[in-house]
Amino acid sequence: MIRLGQHLLALLAGLLMALGFAPYSQWWAPFISLVVIFALVAKTQRAGGVFSLGYSYGLGYAGLGVYWIYYSIANYGGGPIAAIAATTVLVALFALIPTVALWLGWLVGRRHRPAQALLALALAWVLVEWVRSWLFTGATWLSVGYSQIDTPIASFAPVFGVYGLGLILVLIAGGLAACLLKPLSLRWAVPVVMAATALLAGVLLDRDWTTPTGQPLSAALIQGNIDQARKWDPNERTAIFAQYTQQTRDALGADLIVWPESALPMVYQNAQRPITQLAAEAARAGSTLMLGAPAADPAGAGLFNAVVVPGQPTAFYYKRHLVPFGEYVPFRDWAGAVLNFVGTPLGDFNAGTSAAPLQAAGHAVGVSICYEITFGAEIAAALPAAELLLNVSNDAWFGDSPAPWQHLRMARMRALELGRPLLRATNTGASAIIDTRGQLHAQTQLFATTTLTGEVQPHQGLTPYARWRDWPVVAVASVGLLALMLTGRRGYRLFRDV
Repeated sequence: MIRLGQHLLALLAGLLMALGFAPYSQWWAPFISLVVIFALVAKTQRAGGVFSLGYSYGLGYAGLGVYWIYYSIANYGGGPIAAIAATTVLVALFALIPTVALWLGWLVGRRHRPAQALLALALAWVLVEWVRSWLFTGATWLSVGYSQIDTPIASFAPVFGVYGLGLILVLIAGGLAACLLKPLSLRWAVPVVMAATALLAGVLLDRDWTTPTGQPLSAALIQGNIDQARKWDPNERTAIFAQYTQQTRDALGADLIVWPESALPMVYQNAQRPITQLAAEAARAGSTLMLGAPAADPAGAGLFNAVVVPGQPTAFYYKRHLVPFGEYVPFRDWAGAVLNFVGTPLGDFNAGTSAAPLQAAGHAVGVSICYEITFGAEIAAALPAAELLLNVSNDAWFGDSPAPWQHLRMARMRALELGRPLLRATNTGASAIIDTRGQLHAQTQLFATTTLTGEVQPHQGLTPYARWRDWPVVAVASVGLLALMLTGRRGYRLFRDV
């Protein structure tokens, strides 16, 4: 029977896990968190006990990690009561993710000795993280590898991606948990050797995987700082457009001038004439304008969340990976007015299908909008053609919470994985210029009306991750779990003596 103290320890370990992510950025916290929960689960005899411990852990993990969803619904959705209900449901559902990972690892490893059982927990954790990145449209937030972007093992990211970083972390944590379960043994040598090997390999992999091409580009990222409460007010459209126009004119001469996601608070075609005139003015000054706006497809395919390059002809990128209940509402027809408090003010968006880069300032720009930047394999679809990456976003929904900083860190990981510089233009921050190592060259603060300027060097070539995507890590985790399932208690002697 699981005691109350064990549940409390699991809950605290889950809270500690959330401290590994921005803005807290305590890289060591996930190691300790996983050691504790792995050790607790490995000592548990019954599936019900594993599930309850895992769920306590998940509630701490999700409660501190994604509580910020409350702000968007309370302030810009259905109000505090709806926000409390929706946040409670979201946290409850998110808590199931680590619960399933721990239960799967325990189920595979329960007939094995402790070292193998802990290996099963580590492999199951990574595999479940990958599965949740695409299941039910995907949920990538708080994948454990993001906690290590500022550590030496981050050098693995251009080779194995964020799930590769996660695999290294959970394997070391599993080794440490084995030592915790049996402290007076030589097992301490295993995680020490693993950590030393990872650090050494990280040093050897610390290199440039892609090469510069062409001359550096100057960029001006317009951060309009438009409050969500006035953004979609028809009476505010003229003032908002005038503000962006003035900030654009102040930035003329930069190679790229970028407005954030849905900066234009109306369908693009309804403002096409003044936008085209502004783009022509920018072109005469040597600048290319790129802007985020809702757009009606010329072919009549519906409304899209888009990035537009005005010109002759005008080029569009349509967001491919939409946010359920944010950009479209599943079951709206079935639920009727019940779900009308969520979704976009203009109605449901349709999903784009093409990852083809847009041409701007003489270079191919791989574009993503908001949440898309959290999907590494999808961003890689614009390569090798894309010479730099652009992400436009609007994190005003989440107030002064961890969400904008978590989002920025995920954007940094994409630049590191793919060996491309990344421009990130946001409505309220944090806008940023990120190099091919995932390092910030410049960034803005939240809720500042400003223009972030700087240079970015286009790159060409493919990192190993851009070629292989997540498949090597998925293969290792899947084959490892399958091998453990097949061997059962009669496992290989190599594991028996560990």
